[in-house]
Amino acid sequence: MNDDGPELTEAEQALHGRLKALQQEHADLDASIEALGHMPIPDQLLIARLKRKKLTLRDEIVKIEARILPDIIA
Repeated sequence: MNDDGPELTEAEQALHGRLKALQQEHADLDASIEALGHMPIPDQLLIARLKRKKLTLRDEIVKIEARILPDIIA
């Protein structure tokens, strides 16, 4: 038994894993957007696409976080 608190179910572990992967992908997109912005002639279309993808990931991250940490004041 670990010291992290109550044991997680398989579904909860899967959610945590998915959340971690999405957060990493979000951070990677952020770094890519930042790098593209510093190019001599930035590809604005590509940057816009990456930003949309980043927003989609953020929405999914928020949904998963809400499932993991449900609103206590319901």
